[in-house]
Amino acid sequence: MKKPWLPSIEYIRGVSMLGVVAIHTGSQYLLNPTPNVHLVALFEIVSRFSVPIFFFVSAFGLFYRMDAAPFAYGKFLRRRFKAVLVPYLLWSTLYLVHDRIFYGYAIVGSATHAAEIFFFGLAKYHLYFMVILIWFYVLMPLWIFIVRRMSPARLLILLAAQVAFDWWSSYVAVATENIFWQWRLNWLVLHYVFIFVLGGVLGMNSQKFFAWCRVHKKIVGATFLIALTTLLGWYYFLLAVKKFSPLDAVNTAHQLSPPGIFYTIAASIFFIMLFEFVRLPAALTRPLSVLGKNSSFVYLAHPLVITYLAFGLSRLGLVMTAPRALIFYAATVLLTLGIGLLVNRWQKFFQAFRR
Repeated sequence: MKKPWLPSIEYIRGVSMLGVVAIHTGSQYLLNPTPNVHLVALFEIVSRFSVPIFFFVSAFGLFYRMDAAPFAYGKFLRRRFKAVLVPYLLWSTLYLVHDRIFYGYAIVGSATHAAEIFFFGLAKYHLYFMVILIWFYVLMPLWIFIVRRMSPARLLILLAAQVAFDWWSSYVAVATENIFWQWRLNWLVLHYVFIFVLGGVLGMNSQKFFAWCRVHKKIVGATFLIALTTLLGWYYFLLAVKKFSPLDAVNTAHQLSPPGIFYTIAASIFFIMLFEFVRLPAALTRPLSVLGKNSSFVYLAHPLVITYLAFGLSRLGLVMTAPRALIFYAATVLLTLGIGLLVNRWQKFFQAFRR
């Protein structure tokens, strides 16, 4: 039996896109030698759930719709590769050509260099996410095996292993000349296994999970606030006590840090609860729905908009102040979304014309 559509999945995709754009806007704002550390926290810390939560909702949706029928791996890969691999290859090529024209970068030096670029998602700074997502899809039989055998105790063990591994990878592991390890954050799914498996477990047990959320709304909300406060507290501790620069603090208090992992978990459950069981005004849900439906395009295209907006500021001799950073952020979201809506209309027009 076909399960009902979940608006929360679409809305979370919208929230995730807002967070991704915030992180990349924050990177531009950090070029200011004296940034407002509180605005940096908004752009770079509050939004830190944005990338891993997408792995969560992807797994949640996949396992939510999975029934007792045998898993058709070949059909699954064909559909997912059409939705992810083809756009990844096309946009990677587009960014390579664009950056060659705009910056004068060499496109590809050799076949080995080309393989490195496409394998690790190096054509643009945000494309690594799609490489990891492709790996998750390729390894889907493994996740099905794990999720169907996951118990609360095993889930806790997996969480402990995830925290330990991410800590070691982020703070302990030394630089290496091995190319596969040098770009480990760009392709190694091990950094996000727990959040993906958690999404799968909750999606597979959605009825029990939703019943629990309905009863424990206050606990979920309080846990989210505690996790956010903890991550922000670490960021401000690094600034005030350790005397880190804003950039160093952001690169330390990230989503793979222990507080970042727990913040992602809390945010994932919180937004599911919020969008499924709290009545929200249409003025909020409608924009999130539109952004969620166009999240793939916004994700893929927003660095282009950021590039040209930053170029415009540079040509005008304007420093990225806090007010300008907020305007920059809003402009990036609205322009990229507007372009995405136009592209969708053109696609529908040409599809209708072919008929």
